Amino acid sequence: MEHVTLTTERLLLRPFAPADTDEVSAACQDPGIQRWTTVPSPYTREDAALFVGRIAPGTWRDGTEYSFAVRLRDPDGGEGPLVGAASLHHPSSGTWEIGYWTAAGHRGRGYTTETVRALARWGFGSLACTRLEWRAEVGNTASRAVAERSGFTMEGVLRAGILNKGTLRDCWVGSLLPHDLGMPSRDTYLPARGTPTPYDTPA
Repeated sequence: MEHVTLTTERLLLRPFAPADTDEVSAACQDPGIQRWTTVPSPYTREDAALFVGRIAPGTWRDGTEYSFAVRLRDPDGGEGPLVGAASLHHPSSGTWEIGYWTAAGHRGRGYTTETVRALARWGFGSLACTRLEWRAEVGNTASRAVAERSGFTMEGVLRAGILNKGTLRDCWVGSLLPHDLGMPSRDTYLPARGTPTPYDTPA
């Protein structure tokens, strides 16, 4: 897929570039990011350079993961500092998974919720996504709070649902559907407890 840039009221989301290396390296020194995500620990500048220079561009090319650098928008339309990262990955039968981290100095301001909603809308509109999944290790309450504020429905716990740094861990799982954001779905959805509503009709 060609590179895509997304904007929100406060943020700019674009594919990672080599110029992001130092800010990614600095952000990923945070113990929380290393604990709760799959980034290497310890995290070096070489890890950041590998990610922004090879891994992220490679997964864009093969369509398996779309990673975005999340930056504040300058009033003049330029780029501000790196706020975090977000991606859609692991596509399977119309389902994509979302992941994200937020730099320590930018937490608590709603940036990640804003990011998740923008990325979800893009996925539903451009990737033929019919279900967006969020997963996080049980105990990652900050990530869960973002998912819930973004409209995800919590569905339960998956035993050994995440492999992180060589260890299988139980994880929470939640889902977001197009109609949760007022968008049409590619396929008709018949909930177990009722019949489809008008917004479940394919566009």
